[in-house]
Amino acid sequence: MNDVTKKLPKHLHKFVVKQPYEEYTAQNQAVWRYVMRINVDYLSKVAHNSYIKGLDKTGISTEVIPHMEGMNRILKDIGWAAVSVDGFIPPNAFMEFQAYNVLVIASDMRTINHIEYTPAPDIIHEAAGHAPIIANPEYAEYLRRFGEIGCKAISSAKDYEMYEAIRLLSILKEDPNSTEKEITEAQEKVEYLQENMGELSEMAQIRNLHWWTVEYGLIGSLENPKIYGAGLLSSIGESAWCMKEEVVKKPYSIEAANINFDITKPQPQLFVTPDFAHLSLVLEQFANKMAIRKGGLSGLRKLIESKNLGTIELSTGIQVSAFLQMLLQTKITSQFIFKQQGQLLCLTEIKS
Repeated sequence: MNDVTKKLPKHLHKFVVKQPYEEYTAQNQAVWRYVMRINVDYLSKVAHNSYIKGLDKTGISTEVIPHMEGMNRILKDIGWAAVSVDGFIPPNAFMEFQAYNVLVIASDMRTINHIEYTPAPDIIHEAAGHAPIIANPEYAEYLRRFGEIGCKAISSAKDYEMYEAIRLLSILKEDPNSTEKEITEAQEKVEYLQENMGELSEMAQIRNLHWWTVEYGLIGSLENPKIYGAGLLSSIGESAWCMKEEVVKKPYSIEAANINFDITKPQPQLFVTPDFAHLSLVLEQFANKMAIRKGGLSGLRKLIESKNLGTIELSTGIQVSAFLQMLLQTKITSQFIFKQQGQLLCLTEIKS
C-alpha cells in the first residue's frame, strides 16, 4: 500500500484482494510474454507515443507478469497507485477508485484459448493496457476527473441488471468448463437487455463515454489515428482489427454517450479524439447535463426513476434517506441536496 491507496475510503477496501502471484502458472507467464512481445512490436507503430514510454515509467515488463508491489513503488512517482481486484467490480466503485488516482487491476490471466482477446477483465488488459497511458500527465488528469464525475452519476435498476449479465457472460466465455447452452443463454440475456434499456441513465451514458475513450479510444486524425484505449492496447486481435477500413472512425463528441457497446464482440465503430484535451472538454459538457450540476426537478426525477436509495438534506441540516417513489408534495419553498450512496447529487429548490 502506498500513500495514494492509504487515502481510499473504507467502503472501497472490500473490493481489494491480495494479488495471487504464486498461483500464476508457467503457461500464464508464457501467455503474458507472447501477448506483450507481439503487442509492443506492433503498438510501437500504431499506438500513441505515450504507450511505449509509459511501459518503462510504470514498471511493465514484456517478460514477466508484474507484481503489484513493484508497480506501486513506481506508480507513486507519478501520483498513482494500483490495487488488485477479483474480476468485475460495480461501475460506480470502479470510477471512484479512479477519482482517487488508483488503477483497478483484475488479477486473473486470460486462458490460452482467448489469447487474442478476452471479455473478462485480466491483468494483461488492466496492467499493460491502462497503466502505460497514465504516464501522460494530461491523460492521467482526464482519467482522475472522469472517475470523480462518473462516480456521482445516477444509475438505474437496469444498469445493475446489465452489469450482472455482462459479468456472468464474460466469466462463462473465459471458463473452459462452460457449456454452449450456458454461454448462449447468457449472450441472449445481454442482447435482450441491450435492446430494452429504455432511456439511458447517467451511469449508462458515462459508461458509454468511458468505453469509447478509456477502453476503445483512438487519437489523432480520422485518416491516421493512433491507439490509446486500454481494450485495444491489450488485445492482439482488436489492435489490428481497429485499423482496418471496415471499422468506422467517427469524430469523438458528447453524442458517444448515447452509443451502446457490446463487450463480447469486436467493435464496428470507434471514436477519434484530436487530442487528450478534447476528452476533458467533452467530459465537462456531459457533467454540465448531470443532476449534480443541473439540480431542479429533473435531478429529483432521475433519482426517483433510479429506484436507488437517496438522501435528501434540507436547508435546516436534517437528512432523510429513502427510496423516493413520488415527487415531494410541499406548500413551502424548500431547498434539497440529493445524495446517492453518500455522494452529492444535486441541490434543488422545489415550489408547489
